[in-house]
Amino acid sequence: MGFSLSFKHASSNLVARHTYSSSSTRATASQPITTILKPAIAARTIPPALPNKTIKSILNSTEPNTPVKVQGWIRSTRQQKHVTFMEVNDGSSLKGVQAILEGGQGKGLVAGTSVELEGMLVKSLGKGQALELQVSKMKVVGSCDGETYPLQKKRHSFEFLREISHLRSRAKTASAILRLRSASAWGFQKFFESQEFTQVHTPLLTNQDCEGGGEVFKIAPRISARTQRQLEEATAAAKAAGTQLAAPAPSEFFGSPVYLTVSGQLHLEIFWMLEAEIAFLDRLDHLLDFSEACLKETTRYLLETCADDIEFLSTWVDKGLKARLTQLVEEPFHRITYTHAVEVLQQSGVQFEFAPVWGESLQSEHEKWLAGEHCKGPVFVTDYPAGLKPFYMRKNDESLVKKKKEDGQEEDRTTVGCVDLLVPGIGELMGGSLREERPEVLQRQLKDFGLDQEEYQWYMDLRKYGTVPHGGWGIGFERYMLMVTGMDNVRDVIPFPRYNNYCKF
Repeated sequence: MGFSLSFKHASSNLVARHTYSSSSTRATASQPITTILKPAIAARTIPPALPNKTIKSILNSTEPNTPVKVQGWIRSTRQQKHVTFMEVNDGSSLKGVQAILEGGQGKGLVAGTSVELEGMLVKSLGKGQALELQVSKMKVVGSCDGETYPLQKKRHSFEFLREISHLRSRAKTASAILRLRSASAWGFQKFFESQEFTQVHTPLLTNQDCEGGGEVFKIAPRISARTQRQLEEATAAAKAAGTQLAAPAPSEFFGSPVYLTVSGQLHLEIFWMLEAEIAFLDRLDHLLDFSEACLKETTRYLLETCADDIEFLSTWVDKGLKARLTQLVEEPFHRITYTHAVEVLQQSGVQFEFAPVWGESLQSEHEKWLAGEHCKGPVFVTDYPAGLKPFYMRKNDESLVKKKKEDGQEEDRTTVGCVDLLVPGIGELMGGSLREERPEVLQRQLKDFGLDQEEYQWYMDLRKYGTVPHGGWGIGFERYMLMVTGMDNVRDVIPFPRYNNYCKF
């Protein structure tokens, strides 16, 4: 199932100033936070808890002419008359270690075999690596059938790799994505920790469907084949007798409709959401400042800690990836209003499939053009029409004006304090807003949206008992992964994709 990484910063339902769920210093574009990931006090070094080092640790911290033990999987072999060269990788880094076996030690070894090697780590005389392992002792931990092993020494299509998700992490591209995904989660975690947020594990199930889409899935009790047969027989008998069943089978597991939350909804794919809520936030530009700092610092963390993986993906997947990520952390994000964005689109001269019209949602083609062609970088689009957004977004006080249309009728151009972040190639990456904290306005909103006020009483209580201005946003974690890897399909950046008619492993 999908899982919410919601990062909440004192959402008004928690007794915490800042919260985030899995989930202040003000940073501006001209004053990036360059030390935000450094702890305020010296961190205690945690000693190794396992007896053996990873290949990454061995290559980064071991002096030449040191005896070492290496464990991993053979990625490739090259056999000569008296010498076998092997690349052994354990997934800790892009590059494995080149192991040299003399005599007949390497005979019959194939890619996919797991091995344990002991020997001397020495300076390499060949190209492509600084150190190599002169093997003195080898143990085959797990043999591999080279005839049927699907990951041969060639390039495989991403479609093929999806079919072997249980093995594709051994391929270079998939392993690089896996490390970047792990580092991304850790980078966000470090950022929120530095800002004194509290992590909250939010539920996957809810009885509220405030943003729509919840009807895609229904949770119902499981009925045995015997019970189902008895129910069908009883229904048929009742129909023949012209009566109805006194107690129909329950259709809801919880006794009332329950939906997957936005963080856990499955439309085409299961995806993860990262969400932040911030209390005592009364200006939209402060929310934008915080969002920009968060994305810049997390992406900078990736550039610093996953340089080899990003370089590899820049070479084989997306030539412009590294330059784009560098631009993201070094240059300020653009900021425009929805109204201005529509005007720019209308005056662009581009023949879009969907004509841009004020009051209608921006389509993916509009978002990608604004970020990729017009701004040529990330852009915040703010202040959308109120009719396009959920009931809980705060209406802009200064926007409650009517603008005359050409036919003389008045057009309501009320907007809300919200934002979508658009990035090149992806479109919308993040969406957020100021939340409606005024009880009387929120009550009217519930009525206008046709929502049951009794069901939302808990939400009203948060305004009734010590309301504060607040805001927040959500980032589709897979969309962020597409941005930092250069991949095109979300199914390639999640370890085990699930989508319509597909749920393997």
